[in-house]
Amino acid sequence: MITMIVIVGPTASGKTALSIALAQHYKAEIISADAMQFYRQLDIGTAKIPLEERANIPHHLIDILDPKAEFSVAEYQQIVRAKIQELRSRNIIPILVGGSGLYIKSILYDYRFVGKKRDPEKDSFYSTMTNADLYTRLSKINPLAAEKTHPNNRKRVLRLMELLEDNTSINSHEGQNQFDPSFVVIGMQLPRQLLYQRIETRVTKMITDGLIEEARNLYQSEIFGQSIMAIGYKELYTYFRGECLLEEAINKIKQNSKNYAKRQMTWFKNQLNVKWFTPDFENFDTTIIDVINYIDSYDKQKKCCP
Repeated sequence: MITMIVIVGPTASGKTALSIALAQHYKAEIISADAMQFYRQLDIGTAKIPLEERANIPHHLIDILDPKAEFSVAEYQQIVRAKIQELRSRNIIPILVGGSGLYIKSILYDYRFVGKKRDPEKDSFYSTMTNADLYTRLSKINPLAAEKTHPNNRKRVLRLMELLEDNTSINSHEGQNQFDPSFVVIGMQLPRQLLYQRIETRVTKMITDGLIEEARNLYQSEIFGQSIMAIGYKELYTYFRGECLLEEAINKIKQNSKNYAKRQMTWFKNQLNVKWFTPDFENFDTTIIDVINYIDSYDKQKKCCP
């Protein structure tokens, strides 16, 4: 039987609405795979689903971190795998939903984070590099990791460089599922122009709902770590520092959101085996039914032909 449902897709593609509907249908529980929704106080800018809209469905891995905390994929993997096992022990299907691709892939496949001895030669080499040099190097190796990291957060940039350059390696055995369950990956995709329109509308609503005040509170609380590299916060921080006008910061949020959505789609299509659906927002129930029918037929196929 299906033991896990995974919902992926770019920002503003309807993942949250679908996850609620599927959780209600399958009496499932939801696990967030949105790296920025882990942080408390980052609500509006991360499109965190309000408590009153969660339909009494348990949501895990939301609001688990102080905004000053650092959090790694390896830590996420450990916590989520334990939660999945706990849900399965109660015969509850987990629904993993979000847009942070590497976090999702670390759960689906046998990603092993293997510590190695630090390389003194690399340490010496890095010590001669400026923050800008290190960040440029990181951007070339993994643009998505760089997108979520401040150029002056030297400690985190070095940590990521260690992961990516094998001081601490990620060994992946992608042909083998970590838990060996039957899981299905559902993707939500939209025509690019419609997706960009929805992103524009979403950002405008975030501003109306109080994103500027939310970000200002973080800025005044001296939150300058990993968390505020989320799109929506880092752009407003430049406004608070007097480096741009408010209108410029808001336009940058919209453009960065579109760029990120494009990169998300490229990543998911290259890295995961996804069954894609184009949601009908005028009649979303039809999309829900189509997805349920696919999951049920997929489940029957697995039972007949393991």
